[in-house]
Amino acid sequence: MNDHQAGGAVPAVNFDKLVQRLDESIQVLEESRSFAKVGKLPRVFDIARRVLQQPDGCRVIEERAERLERAGVYIGTDWAEPGILLPSLTTHSLQSQNADTVVIEAFSELRLLAVARGLYLHPSVSAEQAHHYLTQVLAINLGLLFGMTGEAEREQGKLAKISQAVVQYVAHHIGYEHVIDSLIEEIWRILQQRPIQVADVRKMITQIAICRADPHADLGGAGRGADRLISSLYGPTRACSEDPGTVVYEQRLESMDAQALQNEATGFARSMHDTGLVSPYHASFVRFILEENDTLLTEALGLSSTGRDCLLCYRELVGTLVKESVYPETAQGLYGLALMLERGILYQPPVAPALWRQAKLSLCSEARDRLQLAYGYQPQPGAWLIQGVLNMLGQPLGVGQGNNPTCQSARALSMWAYNDPDYLLQMVAWAARDNEILMHFEGKPVSSAASLGGVASEVTLDLDPVSLVVVPHLDRIYAEMGRLCADRPGDPHKWVNPEFHGWSAGRGFAINVDVQTGKLDDLEGFIRHFYASYHPYYNGNQPLIHPQPAGIAVTDSAARFIGWHAITILRVTLDPDGEMRVYFFNPNNDSGQNWGDEVRVSTEGHGERFGESSLPIEQFTSRLYIFHFDPLERGEPADVGEEELKRVVEGVYRSWGEDRVPAEALQAEPPISS
Repeated sequence: MNDHQAGGAVPAVNFDKLVQRLDESIQVLEESRSFAKVGKLPRVFDIARRVLQQPDGCRVIEERAERLERAGVYIGTDWAEPGILLPSLTTHSLQSQNADTVVIEAFSELRLLAVARGLYLHPSVSAEQAHHYLTQVLAINLGLLFGMTGEAEREQGKLAKISQAVVQYVAHHIGYEHVIDSLIEEIWRILQQRPIQVADVRKMITQIAICRADPHADLGGAGRGADRLISSLYGPTRACSEDPGTVVYEQRLESMDAQALQNEATGFARSMHDTGLVSPYHASFVRFILEENDTLLTEALGLSSTGRDCLLCYRELVGTLVKESVYPETAQGLYGLALMLERGILYQPPVAPALWRQAKLSLCSEARDRLQLAYGYQPQPGAWLIQGVLNMLGQPLGVGQGNNPTCQSARALSMWAYNDPDYLLQMVAWAARDNEILMHFEGKPVSSAASLGGVASEVTLDLDPVSLVVVPHLDRIYAEMGRLCADRPGDPHKWVNPEFHGWSAGRGFAINVDVQTGKLDDLEGFIRHFYASYHPYYNGNQPLIHPQPAGIAVTDSAARFIGWHAITILRVTLDPDGEMRVYFFNPNNDSGQNWGDEVRVSTEGHGERFGESSLPIEQFTSRLYIFHFDPLERGEPADVGEEELKRVVEGVYRSWGEDRVPAEALQAEPPISS
């Protein structure tokens, strides 16, 4: 249930010498007879791959686009005829784990960029056609454009850097204005999931604002839906609508009467809850009213009666958290604070004292350094960490794993924030103050400080503040627990998951893959058991009480297997259209994914709450390979209808199970293929 580590930094090289070697390899290809060219291509691709990993690599390849094509790099491939290429297929090539595929796709995009810019007069593609094609490529690959990685990119490692560099280079020369509408649609799709980390979204909105302000950028009719997004960051209320800067805005607050302040408060709250984004001006406003008029805080946070009552009961604590953590740079914490108050978790006896501890926590040098490295020196690291705590407690389903193979740790943080908030706060205190977390595996203490190392050799900095501090420790503990049961037969998650995630994780364990062979094992029995445990029609209509860890076989949009991935099953119920759906948490940074074979993960429109993913139960079960259950409540294997059972089984066979059918099953009855 872990993906491979993404590639690290590219070692320093002599770039000029590398380019010279590239030119030499192209010359050898040019001078080769047609039947011998295939043997010369590997060297061209290998050197080009290394060139593309350098900062100026895309320019070098673009300048040689015509020469590369004439030398024969595309002969016998799908890229030989650029006029018939489909933009939708570029995603598969750019996310491929085959280095040559990524390189030749990069060649192709940079060739068409050269054509679009008039650097290469191509015999079969006009500059206008190339420009239109590249615009579609950018719109389809927005995640790569803004460095938003998922499972496929993590599996790629260093190759993902090439794909991102090419797409970003193309966008720089084609112009962002040509993808504005797609960008706006993408931003709203991401915001609907309410992620904690919104740095990428802010970059996108800023890019749109820059494009709209650029007199040379001809947007035409594009970008009309951008106003609400831009204003959410740069001018959500009347007094800051022209983005005057926080210093000027704070001066304006001094002269406002009660009604004007009231209008500002409601304006900020409306914008924040509409988008999930918080403006730096909102932080300035809240700090101002805290000193002068804290009764407006309820309005500024947009609280219902539940949140207002919680705020009134814990006014001093909330005031302290705001003073210690809310600055223009950390304004996003206000959204977390509002949602935390709405959850009412401060009424749980341990939570308020734990937050008092957090407000005054002394950070160890390691935690301080990681926070400063990721977020800078203003405000101080403790403020960033409190902001992270507020966001995680308010948005437990907004946790993302970043570009790290740490889905287990991200899932654990989400489960604790959702289900056991005081335990999460204890973990944060241990990691941030003591630089050590101590957990137990079957009674034996497991220390993050004494661990031999985690799943990730290095946890990257593209994380929320809590994950940034805690995940390196959790990752080492998770790996250490795996080592403690490595010699046991079967899958180690059977023992690790309940010990790692806590008492609420079911001790019963089901898996449909034989660990030794990788082949499917009792698939029908697994499906019946899952339905008996989770499907309301087969489990006595018992709703899920505690979120449960599960494992899925992630597939790409062509239904090809990518890897094992950790998720949390949250609930199974009928959607507004009367279809039975599984609602789950995916720690990936973007949960709206296409898993192929018409399995598209939904994040809105089917009764999802913020941060939830969902699929019809048949489609979900076709990607499930591990789940937990309470062995004392197992019940009988569900009497699932043969037609439904057959559809689920065929869904497995058409995707990740295609090459995992055991020999005896093939002999008995061959699976139906697509």
